[in-house]
Amino acid sequence: MLRLSKLADYGVVILATLARHPAQLHTAIRVSETTTLPGPTVSKLLKRFAKVGLLTATRGAAGGYRLAQDPAAITLTRIIEAIDGPIKIVDCVDMSHVPCGHEHACAVHGRWQPINDAITSAFSSVTLAQLMRSEDQAIQARFGGVSAVG
Repeated sequence: MLRLSKLADYGVVILATLARHPAQLHTAIRVSETTTLPGPTVSKLLKRFAKVGLLTATRGAAGGYRLAQDPAAITLTRIIEAIDGPIKIVDCVDMSHVPCGHEHACAVHGRWQPINDAITSAFSSVTLAQLMRSEDQAIQARFGGVSAVG
């Protein structure tokens, strides 16, 4: 089964939360409270996102984090790769792995790349802004046009 890591999932939730008010500074504590995710995990992910340039960090009593770019410029691929590294559905996709010892007899060795590329392309085609619009539209459809997003 293909699935995102829990940290990548949490990372998307955190950035989506910040994307609701992209110009506002958000503290790790407030993000933790809003998302109900554990504080240490939120802090770890916020620092990682700042390190890779998805967020800017402001230190001090009035500090916090904000998106470094417009949500329309942040793709799911960038978020996932900031947490988990390059998207690879199997280790032998990029051929930089330690050989598994079965390459000589593997009927699919070297054939995963087009599938991996399609998955990466799918994630790259969805931005944080699109994801937020999709969520808002789903909420509006479910609750008769009343948006829960502030």
